[in-house]
Amino acid sequence: MKLILLGPPGVGKGTQANLLEKKVQIPKISTGDILRREIQSQSALGQKAQQFINDGKLVPDEVVIGIIKNRLQKSDCRAGFILDGFPRTLPQAEALKTITPIDHVIYLKGNEEELIRRLEGRRTCSQCAKMYHVTFTPPKKESVCDECGGDLIQRKDDHRETISKRLQEYDRLTKPLLEYYQKQESLREVDGLASVEEVFKNLLMKVETK
Repeated sequence: MKLILLGPPGVGKGTQANLLEKKVQIPKISTGDILRREIQSQSALGQKAQQFINDGKLVPDEVVIGIIKNRLQKSDCRAGFILDGFPRTLPQAEALKTITPIDHVIYLKGNEEELIRRLEGRRTCSQCAKMYHVTFTPPKKESVCDECGGDLIQRKDDHRETISKRLQEYDRLTKPLLEYYQKQESLREVDGLASVEEVFKNLLMKVETK
């Protein structure tokens, strides 16, 4: 199964991708996870990506496409994969089509105000990068990571002003992408703001029917 999970920041793509990865035993591939590792290591790619993220902009297509192409060539992707949040633009979708066929495209929907509330509450461990939420998944001790004891911080891209910019940028760039997959009759929509269990149930129904 070769699956794409689409949706705006904060809609829960990562959570659903993790659940699906365990269910169907194929790797979840998140450009966000890859970029965060690069940013933590302060590599040239990481520094370049961080500047775009801090400005509330998406990382350029050529950088993201290169990352994905390299990742899909690894042996664990032979039986399939779950793309978490990629492609995000029409050029990325067109590039992906030249790399590999896709079986399913699922779009997780969510309204802007709820997405902002979700993202504003996120906290990230400054040491191991484990993520929490002040409302949904708080740490046992306030501002301290359960795993390594590191300080929990609010990333710059999780501040309201930056979040709003990210959502506007996402809408602008992905509207043509959604139309692209609609024309191919491969796009299926799921309410991403329902409970985690309900979203996953609906997602499974979509991918189990062709």
